[in-house]
Amino acid sequence: MRRVLTLCVLLNMWSSPLTAQRAPRYDTQIRWTSYGIPHVKANDWGSLGYGFAYATATDAFCTLARDVAMARGDLSRYLGPGNGNRESDVFHRALLTDAAIRRFAASQRATSNRFTTGYVAGYNRYLRDHQDSLPAACKGAAWVRPISFDDVTRLSISVWIRNGIGRFQRELATAAPPGAPRAGKVESDFAAPEGLGSNAVAMGKAVTASGRGLLFGNPHYPWQGSSRFHIIHTTIPGEVDVMGVSLYSTNRVVIGFNKDIAWTHTVSTGQRSTFYELELNPDDPMQYRFEGGWRRLTRRTIALPVKGDDGTVQTESRDVYFSHYGPVVMSEQLPWNTTRAYALRDVNLANDQAAITYDRLNRAKSIDDVEAAISLQGIAFTNTVAADRAGTAFYADISVVPNLPASVMERCRVRPAGVPEALVVLNGASAQCAWLSDSAARVPGAMPAAAMPRIRRDDVVSNANDSYWLSTPAAPLEGFSPIIGAERTARSLRTRAGLTFIDEVLRSGTKATPQTLEDMLYSHRNFGAELLLDDVLSLCQAPVEPVAMSGSTVDITPSCAALRAWNRRETVDARGAQVWREFWRQAARVPGIYRVPFDPNDPVRTPRGLAVDQSPVREGLRRALATAQRRLEEFKVPLDATLGSIQYDMRGGERVPVPGGDG
Repeated sequence: MRRVLTLCVLLNMWSSPLTAQRAPRYDTQIRWTSYGIPHVKANDWGSLGYGFAYATATDAFCTLARDVAMARGDLSRYLGPGNGNRESDVFHRALLTDAAIRRFAASQRATSNRFTTGYVAGYNRYLRDHQDSLPAACKGAAWVRPISFDDVTRLSISVWIRNGIGRFQRELATAAPPGAPRAGKVESDFAAPEGLGSNAVAMGKAVTASGRGLLFGNPHYPWQGSSRFHIIHTTIPGEVDVMGVSLYSTNRVVIGFNKDIAWTHTVSTGQRSTFYELELNPDDPMQYRFEGGWRRLTRRTIALPVKGDDGTVQTESRDVYFSHYGPVVMSEQLPWNTTRAYALRDVNLANDQAAITYDRLNRAKSIDDVEAAISLQGIAFTNTVAADRAGTAFYADISVVPNLPASVMERCRVRPAGVPEALVVLNGASAQCAWLSDSAARVPGAMPAAAMPRIRRDDVVSNANDSYWLSTPAAPLEGFSPIIGAERTARSLRTRAGLTFIDEVLRSGTKATPQTLEDMLYSHRNFGAELLLDDVLSLCQAPVEPVAMSGSTVDITPSCAALRAWNRRETVDARGAQVWREFWRQAARVPGIYRVPFDPNDPVRTPRGLAVDQSPVREGLRRALATAQRRLEEFKVPLDATLGSIQYDMRGGERVPVPGGDG
């Protein structure tokens, strides 16, 4: 079953970012196959952009339209200032200025600009075609408007800065000098967003049954919102023929395959931004020390349309402050007082390489081409794992990170109280602490691609959101800047699970097939439980003493019974997995929990064993069991319920059980 839509349009004029020219004819065919997958075919880049936008809008128009309003800084205008809208608007208006948009557009290739111009026309065509039949979520909404070339540019930049400065929108929007009014206090949540991540395995000719490359991508991204994956197939005969996924808010295939190569991404451990601690002039908190003198912070006033309770729109004035590093941010942990303030610099604000990078990647014919494409430095915040038909497996973290060698970080780091070690704060008074400038870098201030980790193998490479270090345990990648990631440190249980399961396949002597990788995924083994549950059950030997907690006691024998009966898998019919999940969230924080500590020379097998012979650890584990049991009882979750009965998604009014567990 399929449906076919052929779109043709001839516009009188089209708006180029640089000039006005006669418009081309857009001619696109979109076929939707039985699973709702759009296949977009065109003969030129403008028409491909036209079809790409129309196909995406067909599946996600309201989500896309709202993201455009967000990138414009218009949420408060239409939806009011609540729910973080005011802070989001100040952030986007302060950073995505008209001047920044013009610079970005002027740096793009002609084919990319034609694609974007076609994308704008395709989106607006969809809106004209469906103005009266849009989904209820946005039908008749004032924020649903035709888009412009600049809107697409703003949206693109906003996506790439999400994992850097985009995490500090409130801190930027509310920063104010001492004595000036602020919109309340902000206590920063420095933790990375939970639930986002990915697993990836590439196998080469030495271990595959076909003698060709084999790639397994297992990305974890939301099922709703603008970061949902959208599967699409795009073709310009003789030029590009690639299938994979974009995000709703991006306009290229960002994970996918063609007839010669396949690639996927996992979120990298590299930092995209650094804070700078500014030493302030005690007589003037608008001045900060730099190289023995004083520099002045600049103020940028933002005109912000805001919808009031009565529906009228009034314009507010908001001030954002900038150092030569970047905007000043402010929170309880990052104060702006009479002695210091903090500025934030994000390398992806200058990243104008994404379009050319993905266009080259979409057309790659070999791992050589993959490496050359990502070395253009348009990959904002992810690792790349790939395989080709010649049987080469490839891993690289050639993403965009600040150009900061280890020596500069060691010399220049400061550590404000309450700011996690994972975030980098540097001394802002010294030019010796600035990011290095290298003419080999495609993005200003970025580390050159040649200085970043990558490896090719005939057997296996993998990544599960840990650093590059153990992409292949047989050949660890070492000697790189810590701004990219950590070396010779303990790996996550998810990483160790993947490396263990891969090793089991290799040791079996059987050549790998796609079924091998499917079986690895769908077995839903809980590696943490395989490694540690027997030690936990040693706490359950009769008689089990109740656990004293907050003036009462908890009998943990029901939890012990559920864990004893559990098959240590996360299938929908497994019983007791939820007990382990809630237990481990608490237990993982118990100090000195492991019997065998981490050994950098045995990183896959260590740390292991629980130190149940140590009284503080033993009691910590018992309290974790009691806490887990109380929490499940509070939410009326039976300890022996099947996983699928409590973990599900509602589709068409029916519960669809979902397997799988925490990392």
